[in-house]
This record gives sequence, C-alpha cells and structure tokens, in this order.
Amino acid sequence: MAKPRKSRKTSEKKKAKEWYTVLAPQAFDSKELGEAIASDEGKLVNRVVPVSLMDITGKMSQANIYTTLDFRIKDIKGKTAYTELIGHRLSPSYIRTLVRRRRTVLHTVRDLPTTDDRTVRIKLITVTRERISETMKKNLREAIEKELSEAAGKYGYYELMQEIIYGRLSSKVFNRLRQITPMSKVEFRKTELKEALE
Repeated sequence: MAKPRKSRKTSEKKKAKEWYTVLAPQAFDSKELGEAIASDEGKLVNRVVPVSLMDITGKMSQANIYTTLDFRIKDIKGKTAYTELIGHRLSPSYIRTLVRRRRTVLHTVRDLPTTDDRTVRIKLITVTRERISETMKKNLREAIEKELSEAAGKYGYYELMQEIIYGRLSSKVFNRLRQITPMSKVEFRKTELKEALE
C-alpha cells in the first residue's frame, strides 16, 4: 500500500544562504574584511566582525599581530555589507608581558567625547620601570588626565581611533609621563564606541 503523501509546510522550506562581501569604513580605505553568510540580510545587521590590524595594514609587526579591531555591520546594499569601527583590543597574552615584578601598573578608564559628537570609552595601561610612590602615582594620573583631555577636544571619531590604533596617542602620553618618572610602556588596551543599537 502506498504511503499517504505528507503535505509540505512553508516553514520547512529552508531559505538558501547567500554570501556577502564585508567592507571596512572609508577611514580604512573600504578594505575588504572578508565574507559573511546569511539566509536573510537582516540577520547580518549588527553582527560584529573581528579583524587583526595585520590584516588591515598588510604589515607584520608585534603591534599589528596583538591588535584586533571590531567592526559592526550597519548596512547592506546588494551583496555588500558596510561596517563601522566600534573599538579595538589588545591580546591578553600581550598585556601579561607588560606586567612584571618591581614595577608599578596604573589602569585608567575614561570616556572621551569627540568633535563629531561620539563617545569612546578608553582603557589605558601605564607601566613604570620601577616601583613608585603614591605621590608619583598621583602625578602620573594628573598628567594622563591632562593628555586625554587635550585629545578629547581635538579629534573626530575616526581620527581619534586611528591616533590610538596606530600608537600615536600612546606615544604622546608616554613622552609626557617620562618627564615625571622612567616609563616602560603605555598602551590603550581597549576602546569601545558607546553605541545606541537599533
């Protein structure tokens, strides 16, 4: 006896997945970041795409290897996904190499406004060559605050992020701090764009 034919439900028909090319923002020359797959383009929006700085620059260096940039997909046009940079982070293994015995480590967390009305939360790590007094720590914190305050009113969002990512702002902070005490390292270990997700 023939078995009765089962009726198909529309929900059982799986929509074919398609590939989308993911592009960096214009500030990074709209570089291709890779591809993403989805059955519906709406499922791609707000997806975060992590990319190493080495892949962005094409240059192999310690800084580029240990730095990851996070891009969020904001818009889809055709088969192209457009992104916005939402932050960066340094590898925890790299951060651990900075922290050694008989040194003082200072952590700074601050929200920096930009000239184009964005806000970036920065996390800075400062390492001295030797242990320092509480008075010296206070002097360093004041110098850090002054340098960050100057940066806050000077750059637009992408300008600020590039100053941070490519090490220019950390060099400025380092040069100011070494006038107070011998320094080992200053790094922006993490940044986060304060977003209002739709």
